[in-house]
Amino acid sequence: MSITAQSVWNNCLNFIKDNIQPQAYKTWFEPIIAVKLTDNALSVQVPSKFFYEWLEEHYVKILKVALTKELGETAKLVYIIKMENTYGNKQPFTERIPSSNRSSVKAQDIDVPLKNKDRELRNPFIIPGIRNVKIESQLNPNYNFDNFLEGDSNRLARSAGLAVSAKPGGTSFNPLLIFGGVGLGKTHLAHAIGVDIKDKYPEKTVLYISAEKFTQQYIDSVKKNNRNDFIHFYQLIDVLVIDDVQFLSGKSGTQDVFFHIFNHLHQNGKQVILTSDKAPVDMQDIEQRLLSRFKWGLSAELQTPDFETRVSILKNKLYRDGVEMPDDIIEYVAKNIKTNIRELEGAIISLIAQSSFNKKEINIELAKQVVEKFVKNTKREVSIDYIQKIVSDYFQMDVDTLQSKTRKRHIVQARQLAMFFAKKFTKASLASIGSQIGKRDHATVLHACKTVDNLSSTDKQFRKYVEDLTKKLSV
Repeated sequence: MSITAQSVWNNCLNFIKDNIQPQAYKTWFEPIIAVKLTDNALSVQVPSKFFYEWLEEHYVKILKVALTKELGETAKLVYIIKMENTYGNKQPFTERIPSSNRSSVKAQDIDVPLKNKDRELRNPFIIPGIRNVKIESQLNPNYNFDNFLEGDSNRLARSAGLAVSAKPGGTSFNPLLIFGGVGLGKTHLAHAIGVDIKDKYPEKTVLYISAEKFTQQYIDSVKKNNRNDFIHFYQLIDVLVIDDVQFLSGKSGTQDVFFHIFNHLHQNGKQVILTSDKAPVDMQDIEQRLLSRFKWGLSAELQTPDFETRVSILKNKLYRDGVEMPDDIIEYVAKNIKTNIRELEGAIISLIAQSSFNKKEINIELAKQVVEKFVKNTKREVSIDYIQKIVSDYFQMDVDTLQSKTRKRHIVQARQLAMFFAKKFTKASLASIGSQIGKRDHATVLHACKTVDNLSSTDKQFRKYVEDLTKKLSV
């Protein structure tokens, strides 16, 4: 039997599969395609440069062992990276990079020249006509790592942020996408990373901007016929932080221009940091080519903080403000306000204000009054389990039946309604909703939501189901 690239790679995969976690194998090895075998050098195709960097950083030893077993000590591994050429040529181009540990051949770097790169660039952050003004970072120094307290809910995102600030553009976390619900600290963490980078690398150009402002600048550049200057300005940035990137949804022109900027920054080792209120998989009306780039790096979720973290946040806030408060009051507030950090801090500020203005002592009674107002004014978030129970009871079936694989029409509709209300009443991602309602994928949840919308407008009986359940879940 002749030795082919595919047979060698299949044998390598069998060895690797036995020696690493199944999820890691699925993520990092299943997408690799064996391309050719020449002179003891196996060429494999990987989806992106980030992919190649991750393999070299984390799996170089196991790759070396696997390849040496198949081809001997002189074995070489060459990566072929398929990249989209965003400069007009429809054909994808490839970059061949030999593995750092197994070949002395130099990698071929691809240099895509910038048009008009010697022209004077206009800075959208300064008044037209004023030249050579330093680009201000637009960062808030009050948002830093010292006052972004670590807990189980944010440990991954915070650790990734620290890694990025220590080596911007030089880690696997590029882009770093921080996502989560309102008031959980996305903007705080994004600023903290930028502030830390400026402290460590004063020579680097760091820029924070909201996606909304970025869009407005782009529209202005089109009106003034200087779109290229706008693009080239952003291509000069070393660390670009874009807040609320979901705002680009449905704005095809802005997405297109951001795509060009992102590609240039990423390919030149610059760092991109993004924040969003949802995971990439849940973003709608964002072009697929842009979503795929959001997924190149790390997507880290900020979740609702647990009780211990909430207590720490409140104590830190009081310490910074020079205010003393009994532990039992702090714990009472932390126990009763669970939704987000912004409301947690707001309740403490309100408590201090009430005490100061009305000359009242801060005690449990006053804390109860303040917390009651906050809880009343906050939209209560119900759990996915609770939604499934209410829907199951309404249709007189048990939750196991609702989650089952059966295709009976009334059960399918009940399941779709549960998914619809889970999306409406919780902050859970589509993938998380699908996982909890019968182990379905995010596409099934998306389809369920669309089906409920369609049936609500065409089927009178179905519309009554939606209205009845909405009342039950809104109580």
